[in-house]
Amino acid sequence: MGKQTNVKRPQREASPADQTRAALVHAALKLFGRQGFDGTSTREIAAEAKANIGSIAYHFGGKEGLRAAAADFIVETIQGIAGQALGAPQAAAASNPEAARAQLFAALERMVGFVVASPQAGEIVQFVLRELSHPTAALDRIYAGVFEPTHRRLCQIWEQATGEPAESENTKLTVFTVIGQVIYFRIGREAVMRRMGWREIGDKEAAKVVAVATDNLRAMLAARVPAAGRKGKS
Repeated sequence: MGKQTNVKRPQREASPADQTRAALVHAALKLFGRQGFDGTSTREIAAEAKANIGSIAYHFGGKEGLRAAAADFIVETIQGIAGQALGAPQAAAASNPEAARAQLFAALERMVGFVVASPQAGEIVQFVLRELSHPTAALDRIYAGVFEPTHRRLCQIWEQATGEPAESENTKLTVFTVIGQVIYFRIGREAVMRRMGWREIGDKEAAKVVAVATDNLRAMLAARVPAAGRKGKS
């Protein structure tokens, strides 16, 4: 008998058209975030992507379509990260408050790892900040695909961890503060590095941010008692 071998099917390589499309989206994300939509020309985008300027109209119908594609890329990227950390919005509730709290800590650590330490996050945050300052249809896509469902899911987990209603005003604001402390380390990156004496914010520095953010979250949770625990108290 001949020796049996495992034959792996080669993964399909991206076509030249797919590669061009991806390069244009990445170039637009970078330049729109850095210079703004109006301050960026299609010629600059094509040059950054090393593509023919006509490929923008071919793939996206124009500059506006390219902005929408950049927004969709952000949604897809963040959904993948959030899905791993939080599960789907319709996912079953945690088995007990302790499990929900563990999920919050894990989500916080993953959030810091991406937002604070990932180079890709810088371009995404810059793009989103531009949209938040001057909202367009691209922000509508990002809000519907990222902000609203991710925040809602965190609120659901917060309710499981503390007993506080997920859609209460206080829970929504509390979750925003948890997210906001992480985002600051990206938007205030230069100031943080100068004040801390850091040359970069890599994995080592991100771990220190995680430690402090985790302490903050632990203190916030310690101030809450799950609803089930309050019932027996006068």
